[in-house]
Amino acid sequence: MSFPAYSAYKDSGVAGIEAVPADWSILPLKATASWNDDVLPETTPFDHVIQYVEISGVDPMAGIFDVTKIAFADAPSRARRKVRDGDVLVSTVRTYLRAIAPVVAPPENMIASTGFAVVRPRGVHSGYLSYLLRSEYIVGEIISRSVGVSYPAISANELMRIKAPMPADRAEQAAIAAFLDRETGKIDALVAEQEKLIDLLKEKRQAVISHAVTKGLDPNAPMKDSGVEWLGEVPEHWEVVKLRRVVETVQTGGTPSSAPPEAEIDGGVDWFTPGDFSGAIRTGSAAKKVPPEAVQAGEVKVFPPGSVLVVGIGATLGKAAFLSVPASANQQINTILPSPSLDGLFLAYSLSGKVAEMRFLSNASTIGIMNQEKTKEIWLAVPPLNEQRRIASYIDRCGATFDALITESQRAIDLLKERRAALISAAVTGKIDVRGLVTQEEAA
Repeated sequence: MSFPAYSAYKDSGVAGIEAVPADWSILPLKATASWNDDVLPETTPFDHVIQYVEISGVDPMAGIFDVTKIAFADAPSRARRKVRDGDVLVSTVRTYLRAIAPVVAPPENMIASTGFAVVRPRGVHSGYLSYLLRSEYIVGEIISRSVGVSYPAISANELMRIKAPMPADRAEQAAIAAFLDRETGKIDALVAEQEKLIDLLKEKRQAVISHAVTKGLDPNAPMKDSGVEWLGEVPEHWEVVKLRRVVETVQTGGTPSSAPPEAEIDGGVDWFTPGDFSGAIRTGSAAKKVPPEAVQAGEVKVFPPGSVLVVGIGATLGKAAFLSVPASANQQINTILPSPSLDGLFLAYSLSGKVAEMRFLSNASTIGIMNQEKTKEIWLAVPPLNEQRRIASYIDRCGATFDALITESQRAIDLLKERRAALISAAVTGKIDVRGLVTQEEAA
């Protein structure tokens, strides 16, 4: 859908904005808003409960989506910025995260991190300001003006110096905000539908895997009770055994002391950590490698292709992956070397559906740890080797179909997000004229 343009434009004099409507102004943000007006005093009672917003709890699309209730005495020292309705949180640290969101009807005790600039509208419509600050032009300026490599940051003063387009008429600002509320709402609903579809596809894919590795591919095969609650019935000719009976060994990785793993090492060996587990059953490349000298000195173990890696601690405990090439891993990874009677890919698929069981075995009510011995206690349903390979091949084919559908949905999400960003930028820089596209009630 195309939208009308304004009848007359002028040069903005600002790179990245180019032409703006003839009656608009170009003003630094500080001319239309204040920043960091209110702080929580150090005299706040220790038992006062705040609702704390960190940078990780803010997203330009989702808004403020994660808030932590915590007593002032236990809150971090950066929990100091007071907010009120109509403010906009703009992350001034790790600016590449684009953590920018409007504050809408917050509780009185909401407090933001000092990692945010709390921008408060002064004479500008709050809705217009919130979209302006999330536009590609402003975000690009914030990122380009940030200093620091690993932890880029911008000062609040530098942020407020950024020049921005400003409609002179507040009613026009309100119309732009109302238009974007309506149109981005439609886009957000479509994104949510695609995200729900992806979740359903992932659930269906896992259901196919779980059924194949516990029931087999023959729907007419005679069944027997496995004797294990979470396995249920299995084909009569399958074995039901603990993992220790069908593997050569379970080992744990490590970290070299002489030369730390790095992203770029000539001739290095992939060194897997829990962060490298993307959800794919086959490992890709690890983010870091260990140097050949560390391998030769025996500081790290190199596991052969066909091994199965399992995360043994943390939020991704239980994630499993099949090792396609020789690789190493850190101490949070258990590496299983299957015996000749067990296909590694079949094992990886079997373990991928046992996250709940692994969490139970690891006592994950606090911080669960799945060590080597606990890993060996996992129950498996094991068919003959040829059947294992047929099942793994079948799951590969089904998985490829699901992956293609998921990729298609993700592509649709990416396009919708691009459309959303482009629409915001076009509206707040005056590339489109939306004044006649909203009702008075919408703009009120």
